[in-house]
Amino acid sequence: MKFPDRLTIKLTKREAENTLRTITVSEGKVDFSSNDYLGYAKSKAIHDQVTLELQAQDGTINGATGSRLITGSSLQTETLEDNLAKYHEADSALLYNSGYDANIGFFSAVPQRGDVIIYDELIHASIRDGMQMSLAKAYKYTHNDLNSLEQKIIAAKQSKPEATAIYVVTESVFSMDGDTPDLKEFVALCFKYQVYPIIDEAHAVGVFGNYGAGLVQEFGLQDKVFARITTFGKAVGAHGAIVLGSAQLRTFLINFSRSFIYTTGLPPHSIATIATAYHFLRQGNEQQLLKKNIQFFKQQIQVEGIQHLFIVSDSAIQCCLLQGNEKVKAIAKKIQNQGYDVRAILSPTVPAGAERLRFCIHSYNSKDEITNVLNLLATFVREYAMQDHDN
Repeated sequence: MKFPDRLTIKLTKREAENTLRTITVSEGKVDFSSNDYLGYAKSKAIHDQVTLELQAQDGTINGATGSRLITGSSLQTETLEDNLAKYHEADSALLYNSGYDANIGFFSAVPQRGDVIIYDELIHASIRDGMQMSLAKAYKYTHNDLNSLEQKIIAAKQSKPEATAIYVVTESVFSMDGDTPDLKEFVALCFKYQVYPIIDEAHAVGVFGNYGAGLVQEFGLQDKVFARITTFGKAVGAHGAIVLGSAQLRTFLINFSRSFIYTTGLPPHSIATIATAYHFLRQGNEQQLLKKNIQFFKQQIQVEGIQHLFIVSDSAIQCCLLQGNEKVKAIAKKIQNQGYDVRAILSPTVPAGAERLRFCIHSYNSKDEITNVLNLLATFVREYAMQDHDN
């Protein structure tokens, strides 16, 4: 059967623009690209503990057998939700199968027709998809600009009746820039206008806060946020996600969130892995190593004289802006050929002109690895600068 012409045209356009996405395997290279910030995804200690726990329960059960509302829940699942709610100082928690499921499930269900969603312009694609499924109107504000946000809130208040709910959405650490909004002022602004703040903590949990609890808790804002959403596929090294909020929010999501209702629950292995990873988080060892490596990385970009290329970030995500898909892909390939897994982030994933190399720092990266990869980066950047000058 012939592949549809319209689809062929779209693929051909991507190829012509050098923006065609492909899947690659990174085995054997020094990791500067994965979201496994604490090394939990590869931790033998966590693997062995999970194996023991599953054997103690019933090691023969491979799947959840159904949706959470039918046969897919268990004592272990509900215990994990209770423990996660306590860990994150929330009234309740609801597990989802992934961060994508959590975001589309939340934003397609909670904002109602006539409501308003105001979101940071760099918000994650999964949140955007959820908002597109919502019946509410959505408006963006300038990235991390609280003045822009306040103007949007005022405009929404003036154009909508008082009964309308306004939801304001940001991330505590942005996945493509690694930067952080002023969360205290963000929450204060939401409180001033009596709107509902929602914060995605996917890239903050495990990295920031006491025992990796996240930036919301680090700043003591957990009782002032309507909902927090975090995933376990980053620092926790597992799979799945959680929505943290009031008991009433949990009940609402159980009844109206379609990505929760109409899917099989997480399998026992995922539940045990999440629970065990949080046990390791309480020890805090890897988190301290990660913080030291982030600080060392930032020092080394100054040593190499390339700090002007990097977006300011205190997170595990450090981004070097190199304009143009062709240029950023070429430099990434040169670094990969030297044994370091550094990935290019291309447009349209990021805006044209904001292409970048995205460095993910880990607790297990050595100082030599950090020094070497940044020396390679500086060398290749200078080579391209000389070529551009000659041309």
